[in-house]
Amino acid sequence: MNKSSSKNSSTNPLAVVILAAGQGTRMKSERPKVMHELAGLPMIQWVIRTAEELDPEKIIVVAGPGMPELLQAVKPHQAVIQEIRNGTVGALKVALSALKNFKGDVLVLAGDVPLITKATLQKLIRARSEKPIYGLAVLGAEMCDPTGYGRLITSKDGTLKKIVEHKDATDEEREIKLVNTGAWCIESLRLGAWINQVKNKNTAQEYYLTDLPQVAAKDHVPTAVAVADCAQEVQGCNSRAEMAALERALQQRLREKTMEGGVTMIDPATVTLHFDTVIGKDVVIEPNVFFGPGVEVAPQAVIRGFSHIEGAKIGKGAVIGPFARLRPGAEIGAEARIGNFVEIKQSKIGRHSKINHLAYVGDTMMGDDVNFSAGAITVNYDGFEKHKTIIGKGVMIGSNVNLVAPVTINDGAFIAAGSTITENVSANALAIERDTAEIRKGWAAEYRRKKESLVKKLGKKKKK
Repeated sequence: MNKSSSKNSSTNPLAVVILAAGQGTRMKSERPKVMHELAGLPMIQWVIRTAEELDPEKIIVVAGPGMPELLQAVKPHQAVIQEIRNGTVGALKVALSALKNFKGDVLVLAGDVPLITKATLQKLIRARSEKPIYGLAVLGAEMCDPTGYGRLITSKDGTLKKIVEHKDATDEEREIKLVNTGAWCIESLRLGAWINQVKNKNTAQEYYLTDLPQVAAKDHVPTAVAVADCAQEVQGCNSRAEMAALERALQQRLREKTMEGGVTMIDPATVTLHFDTVIGKDVVIEPNVFFGPGVEVAPQAVIRGFSHIEGAKIGKGAVIGPFARLRPGAEIGAEARIGNFVEIKQSKIGRHSKINHLAYVGDTMMGDDVNFSAGAITVNYDGFEKHKTIIGKGVMIGSNVNLVAPVTINDGAFIAAGSTITENVSANALAIERDTAEIRKGWAAEYRRKKESLVKKLGKKKKK
C-alpha cells in the first residue's frame, strides 16, 4: 500500500489493528458479533472498508478462537487469534507479532463500531502527530446520555488526565458528556513496552487499554484527545436493539448519499437499501421499497411502492410495481412495465414489454414489445428440473395462459386466453389450447332441487 500521507493525514506510516475477538453474549447468537450484517454487509467489513480508505501499510484483525467465518470475511487482510479473552490490551498483545519491524502509527479500532468515518479517523491520527511529545491519542465523543461509558477527564490544555468508568465515577464526573469511544492512535515504538506494563487489577482481572494513558504518563508522555464531530458514528453494538439503531443510522446515511446522486425518494425513511445498491440519476422511488443484494437501476426508472427487489437489473425508464417482486437474475429492459403482484425470476424482459399484473415469469427469455396478460405464468419446474421459456418479439400472451416449459413462442404469435401451451408456436400464429366447452341447460336448478330434498330428509331423521 501507498505510504504517503495523503490518505491518513500524517507523515507517519500507518497500521490498523481491529479488535474483533468478543463473543457478543448479549446478541444471543451462534455467530460472532461483528459478523452480523448492516445493510447486508458484516459489521467488521464496514470497519475494514473505512480503514482501507486511509491506505495503511497493513490491517490486522484480532479474532477469537472458533471463528472461521470471521477469518474468511477479513481476507485478504491478516487475522490473529486471541486464544484467551483477557481484555483489549490482551488483544493488542496478540497483534504485536504482526507489527514486528513496523515503525509508525498504530490505529486501534473496535470491530463493532461500524459507522466510524475516514474523516474522524484522520482527526484522531492528526491529534497524535501534532506534537512529537504525544505518544498516543484517544478518540472521544460528546454524548447527550453518557450512561455506561467511560468518561474522559481532561486537563486545561486538553490532554487526558484519566479515564473513569461509569460505575467508578463520582456524581460530578458522571455529569461529564465526553466519553471514551475505544479508538486509539499509538506510536508503534513505545507500544510494546507500554502494554506490557498494564496490570489487571480490576474485578474482571483483564487488561484494558484505558489504563494505557497512566502508563504513558510515567514516561512523561501525555495523551492527546480527539473529539468526533458526530457521536452517532462511534456508537458500538452489544445487543440486537443497538444493532437495529445502527441499521437505522446507516440506512439514513445510504439514502442521503443516494439522493445526493440525483435520486428522488418520496418517503426516504421507508426505503431500505443494500450496501451495493446502484441507482442512476432521475430515478423515482416510492414509499416502502426494499432493495436486496446486487440491484442496479438505470436512470429515469420508477420503482413504485411496496416492491421487493434483489439481484436484478432494471433498464432505463422502466416502471416497476407497485407490489412487484424481482428475484435474482431478473433483467428488465428499457421502458418495460412490471406491474402489481408480478414475480420475475432468472428472466430477461425485452424493451417496452408489459407484464402489468398478477403474473409469474421464471427462467424466461422475453423479447421486445411483448404483452404478458393477467394471470399468465411460465410453468418452469417439473418437480425435478427447471426449464426455459422463449418468447419472441411482439407476442401477445392472453390472460390465464400457462406456458409449459420447455417451450418457444415465436415472433408475433398470439396465445388465446385460458390456453395451456405445451408445444412450440410458430411466428404470427394463433394458439388455442382449451377443452371443448359443455353447457348443460337446467343442470344447476336440478342440482339445487336434489340438495334441498336431501337436507329435508336428513332433518326428519334427526327429529326422530
